[in-house]
Amino acid sequence: YIGALGARVICDNIPGLVNKQRQLCQRYPDIMQSVGEGAKEWIRECQHQFRHHRWNCSTLDRDHTVFGRVMLRSSREAAFVYAISSAGVVYAITRACSQGDLKACSCDPLKRGRSKDERGEFDWGGCSDNINYGIRFAKAFVDAKEKKVKDARALMNLHNNRCGRMAVKRFLKLECKCHGVSGSCTLRTCWLAMSDFRRTGDYLRKKYNGAIQVTMNQDGTGFTVANKNFRKPTKTDLVYFENSPDYCVMDKSAGSLGTAGRVCNKMSRGTDGCEVMCCGRGYDTTRVTRVTKCECKFHWCCAVRCKECEDTVDVHTCKAPKRAEWLDQT
Repeated sequence: YIGALGARVICDNIPGLVNKQRQLCQRYPDIMQSVGEGAKEWIRECQHQFRHHRWNCSTLDRDHTVFGRVMLRSSREAAFVYAISSAGVVYAITRACSQGDLKACSCDPLKRGRSKDERGEFDWGGCSDNINYGIRFAKAFVDAKEKKVKDARALMNLHNNRCGRMAVKRFLKLECKCHGVSGSCTLRTCWLAMSDFRRTGDYLRKKYNGAIQVTMNQDGTGFTVANKNFRKPTKTDLVYFENSPDYCVMDKSAGSLGTAGRVCNKMSRGTDGCEVMCCGRGYDTTRVTRVTKCECKFHWCCAVRCKECEDTVDVHTCKAPKRAEWLDQT
């Protein structure tokens, strides 16, 4: 839509952008379209990673911050969102470069000539993903907002943004094609390609689990660990300042939507189990009839025919907190 409506009009109407971001938006409208596609992808990934948790990365309609007040607290959830969103921007721009969708970049121009790996020598060929361009643009665009203010939260966001960007680079893989007599691999042509975004999501989810609580240095240039028994954070660790709310009940000031009505697993002892998900409030059980395809058979040629089977299952959903308790929180 940007081309039709004009970059200036669109970029001036995106809420929450700082001047540097607006300028980049106007100068590279095609890249902004890729960033928009990337946003859908990382939000989906965030929701996949937290689907069994009290905080399930739920978005708010008509709210330009996407997650609302949950982002105001310097919690480990905010740390994860900054990292995965930064990674999503890198991924989307790099992919668009390789697909030839952008004027400003294409395949990695440095991957030319001969090189070697543990299997021997190979020729660079094909289209290597231009990850360095994706990282450079994502850094300029995403970090611009944090560089406007020099406070502790901005420092935390910049650190977690970098973790996200580097996570995508971590999963670059060498893909090769064999040449030679009957594919004997005497000659190989190789290129660097990004892995599926799920690998980045899984990696950052592990980093969320091991995120390190920090406080600001006295000179305001870095972090020290809040608990002296923990190790210092490295460049690949997510960092946060404040403990998370428990997300059990709706608390508008903390951005918590609560878990009332969430589906839980009665048999699980994990975070998706009814005991944990419902915060000890108990759950309601509804009997639901589902229609699924079954007894599928392949018919020559070329159709698969299935019967429709009905099965009845129990669906467990978390009870809402008692009214008075809920009112206290809103």
